[in-house]
Amino acid sequence: MDHSGWRSRGYLPHCDGADLIQHIVFGTVGTGDDVQKQFGERLMSDPQIADLVQDALLFFDSERYSVLAWCVMSNHVHIVVRQHEGWPLARVVHSWKSFTANEINRILRRAGPVWHREYFDRFMRNDDELSSVIQYVELNPVRAELVERPEDWRWSSARLRG
Repeated sequence: MDHSGWRSRGYLPHCDGADLIQHIVFGTVGTGDDVQKQFGERLMSDPQIADLVQDALLFFDSERYSVLAWCVMSNHVHIVVRQHEGWPLARVVHSWKSFTANEINRILRRAGPVWHREYFDRFMRNDDELSSVIQYVELNPVRAELVERPEDWRWSSARLRG
């Protein structure tokens, strides 16, 4: 499958290319119909669900993409990855969202959408931007006053750096 460069599904533009480093954010549905509105249900407040999402993000690490940082929050996910040749961004994100949505619905004995249709992505232009974004991602639970130190958050790459 080819990487498409710049594309859009009608709402957010996406950039896709092998070896690009991307910061990707996607959130749960519930309070708004698009990614610019407030994120929705706090499904990942349940440790079992948060573990499931984290495991899904890491499952194909180094095979389809290389994970540089991540953080699973109660109602949204941040992940920084280097794209691999042959694994377009839309396909990777669809895989995460489809698998986790099916499993979350099975665990919670419910049906219906779990994630917003769209996701936000931004490719890193240089090492300074990458360092800044990794720090931003890993500080999410501290800013939300869930932990005092980033490495104390169970669902983040910061715990591996601490």
